[in-house]
Amino acid sequence: MRPETARRRTARRIAAGVGALLLMLPLASCTGSPGPAPSSASTASGVPDVGPGAVFTFGTASQPLGLDPAVVADIESYRITRQVLEGLVGVDQTTGQPTPQLATEWTSSEDGRTYDFKLRGNVTFQDGTPFDAASVCSNFNRWFNFPEALRKQAAGTTFKGVFKAHSDQASLSIYKGCTAVAPDDVKIELTQPFTGFLQALTLPAFAISSPQALSSHNADVLDQSRDGQPVSSYGLHPVGTGPYVFGAWDGGRITLSSNKDYWGDKGQIGTINFVTYDHAQTRMQALLDGKIDAYDAVTAGNFDQLVKRGKQIIQRDPFSVMYLGMNQEVPILQNLKVRQAIEMALDKDTLIRRFFIDNTAAASQFVPPKLSGFNNNAPSLGHNPAKAKELLTESGYKGEELKFYYPLNVTRPYLPTPEKIYAEISKELTAVGLNIKPVPVEWSEGYLQKVTSSGDHALHLLGWNGSYADQDNFVGPLFGENTGEFGYQDPQVFSKISRARGLPDGKERTEQYQTINAQIAATVPAVPIAFPISALALSDRVLKYPASPVLNEVFTKIELKP
Repeated sequence: MRPETARRRTARRIAAGVGALLLMLPLASCTGSPGPAPSSASTASGVPDVGPGAVFTFGTASQPLGLDPAVVADIESYRITRQVLEGLVGVDQTTGQPTPQLATEWTSSEDGRTYDFKLRGNVTFQDGTPFDAASVCSNFNRWFNFPEALRKQAAGTTFKGVFKAHSDQASLSIYKGCTAVAPDDVKIELTQPFTGFLQALTLPAFAISSPQALSSHNADVLDQSRDGQPVSSYGLHPVGTGPYVFGAWDGGRITLSSNKDYWGDKGQIGTINFVTYDHAQTRMQALLDGKIDAYDAVTAGNFDQLVKRGKQIIQRDPFSVMYLGMNQEVPILQNLKVRQAIEMALDKDTLIRRFFIDNTAAASQFVPPKLSGFNNNAPSLGHNPAKAKELLTESGYKGEELKFYYPLNVTRPYLPTPEKIYAEISKELTAVGLNIKPVPVEWSEGYLQKVTSSGDHALHLLGWNGSYADQDNFVGPLFGENTGEFGYQDPQVFSKISRARGLPDGKERTEQYQTINAQIAATVPAVPIAFPISALALSDRVLKYPASPVLNEVFTKIELKP
């Protein structure tokens, strides 16, 4: 760590790139420009604004795990909370860079450890309480002080993945503290530089909730249940500053309504219905029948049918990785030759051709090509069943059973048809002599928690969808420390990731991540299979949908036909 210098602040203007999505660009600076002014309560003619009136119904692939984004980490939860809550920093739809949201501008200290945010004025939470610096600090301090019991019970917490530790291990944490300098001025201090800090703040997990709602709904006590998932009362009644207010969660339907007091553009849509369809075919049929206006995670099998019916399909640029996870807590998988044999058994080209949308690329590492840390020379063993059999013989493998977990009744942007993908991979692994035991688990019954926690899962199917444009968002959460998902122990890689995240953007940082990618590929803690292209299907009434590789899709930006 560099010694702290004088507390001078440097203001650096956000790069306002133009043209196609520039998600591959590193964070260019640390100063925001003023955001849009609050919307007026009346039109130019003086007629009162009656607000948005359209109803929009979106088909989801699964129910959310909860609506408190700080304690969940699944796509469907975030899709909804992005409409209700906002963070200090948003994401520019064109450049992928941080953009003003609840903070209108910011400056950073010269040593990269202190950030000062100027907050948007005259903003209230949906419960009528004021948004101010104290409410920001209340949220940061809540995340920092999450008790261990909650962290074990929650479906997913993001704070540790970004800031490395909570208050019970404060000496290891990058987060130092939050100070309300004035009602409209908040200072956040870090213990060391973190180049991706502003990018990380765009994550839904760092959206600002109403402190009053957090308190009154016992947000840190997961004493309720929704489809078997532990959830707090707050996780069933989120309160933020966003353009939509939570209405109801009734079975497989969640309803939001336009926030009449929203500070920004309210768009056209007054009511959003999120309706769950577990199967890809039923989602497609609901669109064809006019029951929904859009749905995500179009599968390769449905793509051509939608095209033939003349439906709009929007493809996102690939910014996720689908992989076969391996858990080294299972003794036989501690043998590198066994892990290498598993990689060689997989025919990635066949998997991609059969189960993914055209132009999906095979993956040899976990950082996608759009990011500067991508390593063109990362080692890949390729598809070689004969060599896989030789390695298993050399390893001393004696037919030990490998439990292979895979999810049922779910579609993710990175995992379109899990059951079919499992069947193909299982066949390829069995063909080289591995003893595979299938363990199907309903997604809604805790699949994600089962395969990311310590347990008997030897193999599992999963993926990672990038949430912000920094290499650390991919390798940090997956391989930055020992986790229950992989049982991966490589102190050298842990140390390199910790160092790289604090390096300034440039050649050294890029080379460090390329080295990290190569080292992970060589030790095979998991097998990256594809950088999937995901797609949405839209009804004819949709003129414009704000598709985003990081899924930052706020529905005020949807344009509908009159």
